[in-house]
Amino acid sequence: MLRDSMRPSGALATAMLLVLIQLLCIKPVHAEESGTVIPAESRPCVDCHAFEFMQRALQDLKKTAFNLDSRTESLVLKAERRALCDCMPASSLR
Repeated sequence: MLRDSMRPSGALATAMLLVLIQLLCIKPVHAEESGTVIPAESRPCVDCHAFEFMQRALQDLKKTAFNLDSRTESLVLKAERRALCDCMPASSLR
């Protein structure tokens, strides 16, 4: 019940069939056959990598928080200075 425009052409159907046959005939490669297997003892564990990543992320967050804190403090000081300058005459600030 497919429309003619939706049916694959003969060449396309043949190509799709060949790809399907090739996929079915491919022998899966196991880890032992593909090369040297590294023993688990010498490989770093996933948890170690995750821990190192989290440590670096925490250090970055601490740096960012410190930078934001010092920036906020300087902005507050500027705002206080402006408010003070607006309230007092310029001659009394010297």
